[in-house]
Amino acid sequence: MTDTFQTTGVHVRPELLSVADTVARDKGINRDEVLEAMEEAIQRAGRSKYGLEHDIRAHIDRNTGEISLARYLEVVADDELENDFTQMTLPRAQRKKSDIKLGEFLVDPLPPIDFGRIAAQTAKQVIVQKVRDAERKRQFAEFKDRMGEVINGTVKRIEYGNVIVDLGRGEALLRRDETIPREHFNTGDRVRAIIMDVREETRGPQIFLSRTHPDFMSKLFVQEVPEIYDGIIEIMAAARDPGSRAKIAVISHDSSIDPVGPCIGMRGSRVQAVVGELQGEKIDIIQYSTDQATFIVNALAPAEVMKVILDEEKNIIEVVVPDDQLSLAIGRRGQNVRLASQLSGWNIDILTEADESERRQQDFIARTKMFVDALDVDDVIAHLLVTEGFTTIEEVAFVPVEELADIEGFDEDVGAELRERARSYLESREEILNDKRQKLGVKDDLLEVEGLSLEMVVALGEKEIKDRDDLADLAGDELVDLLPTFKLSMDESNAIIMAARAHWFADEDGATGESEDAPAEESKEA
Repeated sequence: MTDTFQTTGVHVRPELLSVADTVARDKGINRDEVLEAMEEAIQRAGRSKYGLEHDIRAHIDRNTGEISLARYLEVVADDELENDFTQMTLPRAQRKKSDIKLGEFLVDPLPPIDFGRIAAQTAKQVIVQKVRDAERKRQFAEFKDRMGEVINGTVKRIEYGNVIVDLGRGEALLRRDETIPREHFNTGDRVRAIIMDVREETRGPQIFLSRTHPDFMSKLFVQEVPEIYDGIIEIMAAARDPGSRAKIAVISHDSSIDPVGPCIGMRGSRVQAVVGELQGEKIDIIQYSTDQATFIVNALAPAEVMKVILDEEKNIIEVVVPDDQLSLAIGRRGQNVRLASQLSGWNIDILTEADESERRQQDFIARTKMFVDALDVDDVIAHLLVTEGFTTIEEVAFVPVEELADIEGFDEDVGAELRERARSYLESREEILNDKRQKLGVKDDLLEVEGLSLEMVVALGEKEIKDRDDLADLAGDELVDLLPTFKLSMDESNAIIMAARAHWFADEDGATGESEDAPAEESKEA
């Protein structure tokens, strides 16, 4: 193999710079990226001509358009020579350039390439691909920070119900399930949507649009209502049943401005502009309140609400409505209560006054019977306890005597006697449950799990959950199913499961500590 190729001068092609400028301007990418693509195309052609194994590099002068092509040889020590095509030993390199050092490159100029048909086609493919890659990078960089922005585009084509939208400087995908039901697009139609996601995938950046997301409706209100744009009115929550109905909750940061009126506009002009964009979707504009009960009453409009009962632990709210308002509160196919639930973040149960009254009466009867049986008292005393708000035997057993004595018709003697009877009942019940637990073979470690009562432990023993490990092997929903009468929430159930598993992690930590200490003990013995 010869050490050098034929040496020649550079090849001046000023038209390359004008081509690069044009491509960069049309594609919206950097001029240097286009020139780098051209350099790679020339390098590929050079390797095809002189040998693919050579390290051949091309350079285009950014000012004159001069093309220089050269082979690069790395200077290495004699014992490090691995590839004769890309490396050269120091003695041989110094014969060509006396002051060259190890690690430097010997640059061997090559004559200009006369592109044949195949070489020209290859070069074109390289340039096109490189320009496309640069364009994709530019597109991703431009749109990755624009998620949540409403954008306008033109329908370019439709593929299997999915709409490809031309955004001018890129394409976006509006999937069929992100379009409003019964809405139809044709090629060339204008479309407005919100950018929901921008992902960089192997086929290039993918921009995903949506017209069904609640944020799309919120952003439309921002565009239509100056008070929202200026921050005087704030959108606190939004919920949609796309194409059918929606609810939006707003609050005013200026006490002199009603938040609902500006959103509706003169003769409904502002809200109608949004409704028109959403294909006739009916929109309820609701005043937000920091008081959750008030907010849910507003969210259930137009239905009237008589009473609201919140259970914060289970995140459930019971709403009592007049009998004739039930269907209005629930809405067609449950739409009204579903949207109110999405808007507020609460699970909402709707009851009529008759249902609530019947349930309250049943609760009263059940609690009265519980006190009669447990405390061995007559109906009158049991009724008084229930009326005063006592719900469990434990409350009677551990409440101060003074509170019981304050009940009309009771005195301190009666209060002390009731408390003593309640404590005796609890002790007796505990003994019975403990005996039952032992007969079932339930181990003591199950009692130590935080969140489990003795009644729960016995109930689990009856379902063949006999120790802590049996409980730890369960999933949260399985525990809920095993203890239906205790009405555990998923959060409570998961907390009990994690408490049961705590000793597993403690055992792992102990084992790790022992293995770390072992070498030290061995060294002491040595």
